[in-house]
Amino acid sequence: MPKTILKFLFFLILTTCLTTLAGAEWITGNFWFDFGQKLPPLGWKDFLNGLKFSLPFLGVLTIHEFGHYLFARRYRAEVTLPFYIPAWFGFLGMQSLGTMGAFISLKSRLKSRTEYFDVGVAGPLAGFFAALILLWYGYTHLPDLSYLFNIHPEYASYGKNYADFVYANPGQNFLLGKSLLIQFFESFVATDPELIPNGYELMHYPFLFAGYLALFFTALNLMPVGQLDGGHILFAACGPKVHRLASPIIFCCFLLYAGLGAPYPVNAGYDPHLLGKISENLIMLGILYLSVSKIFEKTSSNVALALSIFFIQYILKIVFPEVQGNQGWTIFGLVLGRFLGIYHPDVDDNRGLSPARIGIAVFALLVWVICFIPKPFG
Repeated sequence: MPKTILKFLFFLILTTCLTTLAGAEWITGNFWFDFGQKLPPLGWKDFLNGLKFSLPFLGVLTIHEFGHYLFARRYRAEVTLPFYIPAWFGFLGMQSLGTMGAFISLKSRLKSRTEYFDVGVAGPLAGFFAALILLWYGYTHLPDLSYLFNIHPEYASYGKNYADFVYANPGQNFLLGKSLLIQFFESFVATDPELIPNGYELMHYPFLFAGYLALFFTALNLMPVGQLDGGHILFAACGPKVHRLASPIIFCCFLLYAGLGAPYPVNAGYDPHLLGKISENLIMLGILYLSVSKIFEKTSSNVALALSIFFIQYILKIVFPEVQGNQGWTIFGLVLGRFLGIYHPDVDDNRGLSPARIGIAVFALLVWVICFIPKPFG
């Protein structure tokens, strides 16, 4: 058996095992190690139950990656099999997914915008349709409330109105936001509205949580920036000139949204927290600069851009203090802007796409809109 296939199988099996461990932790709300929780220890039965999360989640991820792989092979590009990244942090008492995703690596250049489009769009759309099937099953096979009360016995005394009482201090709970598509499933697909899990409890439902994450990563990949799948689609559909203009604009708007509500206004008078606020603001400004540092060739231009974004965020914090973005997105913005890049390599064949492919590009944009979650993890 070729070495590459052995490597593929090794990381697939390892990631499946670790994602199953993570799935059992999400379902039960417990860890494999005690950490002073005084909860029943997890065992073999919980591991097998964790497969309800790991298999559909990795299944959608694998379908996504093989969508890329098969179209790359169709164009005779040198491409690796999907490489899965194992990452389980339960031994540290931290929730994780058991993986940081998967990727394929192109060893040769694609020659045309059409090739980039087909390879780029195949993955997220394949994963999207797989996620639809998963979510359809999940919302049409919701367990009754005894399932949730078995995980949280303290909820049982409140009955179906538990959500009105148990989230008095929501800051201590983990809230999953909702995309437009998730809202559609809850409104029109769920068989019994009373059985739909609250956003604070959705992670205990393995099929729904796997589908939720599938949509989250689909939206992440379809963002029309750089060399993300959405960036490939933008480049192929609109050409290099439009991509070079639109990609940094979309990226900067994304950074602006992410940091809304984060700056600390500094009072002119006495402020016992003055140094702390200044330090936090400088850290935020530093992250912004690193995120945009490769947009322009001149350092001074990138500094001015970072200051402009921060200044807008600062003013909006003063004028509209209740407006909040999602600071968690700033880390993704940093990785995207600093390491992945927001521009796209050119191709030898710059001819535009066929009308059919333009239609698919519009559909992919719609998929991004309905799958994007402004505040995915609260």
